[in-house]
Amino acid sequence: VTRGSPLGPTPPMWYHRDLSRAAAEELLARSGRDGSFLVRDSESVNGAYALCVLFQKHVHTYRILPDEEGFLAVQTSQGVQPKRFKTLPELVSLYLQPSQGLVTTLLYPVDREETAVLDDRDYSGGTNTSTQVSACLVKAANGLSTISHEYLKGSYALDLEAVKQGASSLPHLNKTLVSSCKLFKEGFPPINAFSLMGVFCLSQKREAFCQLLQLMKNKHSNQDEPDMISIFIGTWNMGSVPAPKSVASWVLCRGLGKTLDEMAVTIPHDLYVFGTQENSVCDREWVETLRAVLKDQTELDYKPIAVQTLWNIKIAVLVKPEHENRISHVGMSSVKTGIANTLGNKGAVGVSFMFNGTSFGFVNCHLTSGNEKIARRNQNYLDILRLLSLGDKQLGSFDISLRFTHLFWLGDLNYRLDMDIQEILNYINRKEFEPLLKVDQLNLEREKNKVFLRFAEEDISFPPTYRYERGSRDTYVWQKQKATGMRTNVPSWCDRILWKSYPETHIVCNSYGCTDDLVTSDHSPVFATFEVGVTSQFSSEQAYIEFESIEAIVKTASRTKFFIEFYSTCLEEFKKSYENDSQNSDNVNFLRVGWSNKQLTTLKPLLSEIEYLQDQHLLLTVKSVDGYESYGECVLALKSMIGSTAQQFHTYLSHRGEETGNIRGSMRVRVPAERMGTRERLYGKAAVGVAFKKMYSSISKNSYNNPAYYILEGVPNQSAAAISPELLPSPTSSNPPAAKLPPSSAGVRIKPPPATSGPPHPRRPGTAQECSSGDDGGAGVVGQGGGGGGVLGTVGGTMNRPPPDFPPPPLPKGALEMAAEAPFNKPRSLYPDLAELSCCCVSLLQALWGSSSSSLSVGESSVGEWLQRLGLEKYEQGLLHNGWDDLEFLSDITEEDLEEAGVLDPAHKQILLESLRQQQQK
Repeated sequence: VTRGSPLGPTPPMWYHRDLSRAAAEELLARSGRDGSFLVRDSESVNGAYALCVLFQKHVHTYRILPDEEGFLAVQTSQGVQPKRFKTLPELVSLYLQPSQGLVTTLLYPVDREETAVLDDRDYSGGTNTSTQVSACLVKAANGLSTISHEYLKGSYALDLEAVKQGASSLPHLNKTLVSSCKLFKEGFPPINAFSLMGVFCLSQKREAFCQLLQLMKNKHSNQDEPDMISIFIGTWNMGSVPAPKSVASWVLCRGLGKTLDEMAVTIPHDLYVFGTQENSVCDREWVETLRAVLKDQTELDYKPIAVQTLWNIKIAVLVKPEHENRISHVGMSSVKTGIANTLGNKGAVGVSFMFNGTSFGFVNCHLTSGNEKIARRNQNYLDILRLLSLGDKQLGSFDISLRFTHLFWLGDLNYRLDMDIQEILNYINRKEFEPLLKVDQLNLEREKNKVFLRFAEEDISFPPTYRYERGSRDTYVWQKQKATGMRTNVPSWCDRILWKSYPETHIVCNSYGCTDDLVTSDHSPVFATFEVGVTSQFSSEQAYIEFESIEAIVKTASRTKFFIEFYSTCLEEFKKSYENDSQNSDNVNFLRVGWSNKQLTTLKPLLSEIEYLQDQHLLLTVKSVDGYESYGECVLALKSMIGSTAQQFHTYLSHRGEETGNIRGSMRVRVPAERMGTRERLYGKAAVGVAFKKMYSSISKNSYNNPAYYILEGVPNQSAAAISPELLPSPTSSNPPAAKLPPSSAGVRIKPPPATSGPPHPRRPGTAQECSSGDDGGAGVVGQGGGGGGVLGTVGGTMNRPPPDFPPPPLPKGALEMAAEAPFNKPRSLYPDLAELSCCCVSLLQALWGSSSSSLSVGESSVGEWLQRLGLEKYEQGLLHNGWDDLEFLSDITEEDLEEAGVLDPAHKQILLESLRQQQQK
């Protein structure tokens, strides 16, 4: 070892030359302590190293790669500039410090001398580990068996009789479930939880029970890294007075609206985010108050990872202790929007961080008050969007609504109700909220695409949270004496929680409501909880992202040339295309630009596992050659693009909160055959009864207001202002009318937008982002949008789909037959509301999915054409690789053969086998 080598002047004690992966894992396992680590030579890349760390009985491996200049860096999936080191000891010294992004801090170096002396020490404290586990299993099984037996023997009859008498709850069953949860909370593995499913599914609260089972499954998973985490988010204008002694109802989501089931609240959340306004308590005292209430409710010592304050606007983020080392790249920022934008009495605070490979952003704001100051509030939002400095600094071209996998926006937004005070009070007394939500200023501004473009909000089913009489929740005080006279503050939903997530990500809002017992302020605290999919970090070979073509309509009167920049956490650095090679304009205010495959660069992701790539996203920004300014940005999910053939994408462009055009094209993500396998995600099947509530995306009634939609479809020689009003939907109409030909364009066919009253056109799964099928252990469906117009999210849906405000791609030839036999315009007759299904109906659900393909048959001359007809062309490579290259022999294929070829989705297997069976009958 020379002085100039990566090992330094002498080899460190934790470096093991030529140590095999298996030997390293055995050595770490024998060390038996979390944080034990060693560095060995990489087995796959010459000159590289592998950092191996023991945590929770699993060895986690991180690849250390040299760059062109010889500097070393840990290869990660995070989209930040990697830290570079000249020697290995310098690199390791960084990760000896906490919160650097590894699964745990490096604590105990494993000496290379220990490789020759592998002793037989027992680290279980005198008791064999397997004996401990066995005893725990037996104890848990006996405990749950006793509880379930007691219920069936005695209390079941009481519940049954109560139901016959018209009761709407099952108190004895609830008590039994709570007792079961206590067993799990004490550390017993969930042995009998799923065997009890048949009994528990008798409950009318099937959705809540499925939710509870999923949370327990996630909590007790033996996987290295979590697939899913739960997040609590709360917002409260505290009214400049100290909080009451207990805020338990807030953190337990108890009160009005959509609340958590009494059993689900026994499971602690992974992250707690508290946003407060008019909070006069000092930061340290406030954080300790929050930690104390969480300790009291969960018996866990939550760790504060960030606290940011702007005057009395505060945001505090606390994380479960086991996740502390999964948090990295924490960022904080604040923006003043008060008087002349210099005072902090109004404004926003924000926090961002990475949870393993998933980026999160949280913004807490207090906007301008007053019924009439709508425009000022809108400007507050845009200022915050533009000035809040959070997230990856490389993404400076993108506003914060596009910098994070998941962005949550909460606070006292101060939007009011535009209705007479007496009418408002009458509706509230009758608990009729729908008429009030139609005049909610925030909903109306969102429908106009003026604020919160493409954000989602769960349905509101709780009364307005402002302005109550302090000390009571029975009376709204709607008049306030000010120095300028009497001021009217009508009851309103000032306190809100919204979110925006990348397309095809897993996010479900499980609760959204307000407390009814915290009365110190004139605002009620608001809470929401979310189930969010997260990604891990891996080490692998090479995959490729290839583009065939891209076409964009940008809102501009200039005729400059453009290029595209590509950003992603899966890329080592951002990439640029060449300038566009086609350009034309039939509209003075819009420009159509195009790139062929010669102008588009091939992208190389850092990692190649399909499981990893399915969770990744590309951020695109269209920039001018002249001024290097962005004319629009968008996000594309890679999930739908994986396969041997190119897939179409089509979505909107936006810049600084404004919709600026459309972009479409075709691309594919080519994954090596040996990387096509994927583990089943915990949240894949959790969707049953919880995440698959709504089957189709709702299309906003103002989704087609952007003239770029019509330009992309061929409306010639019209300015944006001159487009006929007949082409645009009425602001009050729920269905956009069919586009009519303007007098000046006789003979030109104009494609009308699809009606919003029905679901999108049936399309081949995996063809376009907005309707691709999932590959995570369950077939993906399009989630139902929520909130006002122009908003798409997964309010109760599993996959967060991109906005459907564009025409669907052409139907595949096989889809026409599917459409004829499957009544897509009446989805409820084909697919029952899955929220009403119990946990035991997975097989029924798969049968229903399979029935939709009853008309499919093998009528093509090749395996590829057959798969393309079925919309399952991504399996072509796996089938051909396993020898299934002739349609004549496919009739002999079995489920096991399909699994070996990579067809793991039960619904997809059934579609393929049913198609082959029908062809054989013919």
